[in-house]
Amino acid sequence: MTLVSLELGACVSAKEYDELAADLAKARDELTAARAESKDLSVALQEAETAAQLLGANIADLEDQLRTAEVRAQEAETELAGVLKDKSNLSASVEEMQQALAELQRLRAAAEVRAGMYRSVLNKFKTLIDNGTLKAKIVDGRMVLELRTDILFDSGKAKLSDEGAATVGEVGKLLAELSDRRFQVEGHTDNVPIKTKAFPSNWELASARAITVVNEMIAAGMPATNISAAAYADTRPAASNATDEGRAQNRRIEIVLIPDLSDLPGAEDIEKMFNGPRS
Repeated sequence: MTLVSLELGACVSAKEYDELAADLAKARDELTAARAESKDLSVALQEAETAAQLLGANIADLEDQLRTAEVRAQEAETELAGVLKDKSNLSASVEEMQQALAELQRLRAAAEVRAGMYRSVLNKFKTLIDNGTLKAKIVDGRMVLELRTDILFDSGKAKLSDEGAATVGEVGKLLAELSDRRFQVEGHTDNVPIKTKAFPSNWELASARAITVVNEMIAAGMPATNISAAAYADTRPAASNATDEGRAQNRRIEIVLIPDLSDLPGAEDIEKMFNGPRS
């Protein structure tokens, strides 16, 4: 050190030495500070890298959560669509049930009207039914009032007896009160053939008797527009023709209440089928 100092002293002045020493000290301080700063930067870099890794992990977790949320949202949307569809179907079902209930109530009301009308007819003819002159029945869904021709006509004849005329007149007056209903008088015979000048077969006899009854009912007040005549001869037996009793049952006059198609279910659809929609 002494030799160096002497040599430096020989080369530079003391002032210059001090300046160099000061610069050296300053350089050392700056180096120390730079090293400290470098260390701090290294620590900060490590912390930043750690934070970046944590942030990356958080981002990945958030992305997973976002995907899960999107899946759940899609599931919820699908479930909501199903609920809305079910609600729509339920509303449609309720509406259909209400319509069916209204139709059922309408049909029930119509049935009650028909039943009331049948009861009214039965009440009108209660006396004739009770004494056996008249029989009421339902055949093929039609209300039928049956009169035995043995009471009305002599065998093989189409002219009403006095008792028969009185009975038919009474029936005609009562049916005339049902002004909104139409009736058909049907002539029936047994299977014993007839062949006379007036009646070549049972068809002529059956039709003549039906027409005679129609005319008597019109005379009693039945509107001609509300009644018609038909003949079935022996084609629709009510009992077996093998016995006298059966043949007696088959010789009959039936007064049929003609059904009003407008009272039947689906009447409007049937009308449209034949006549087209109403203008």
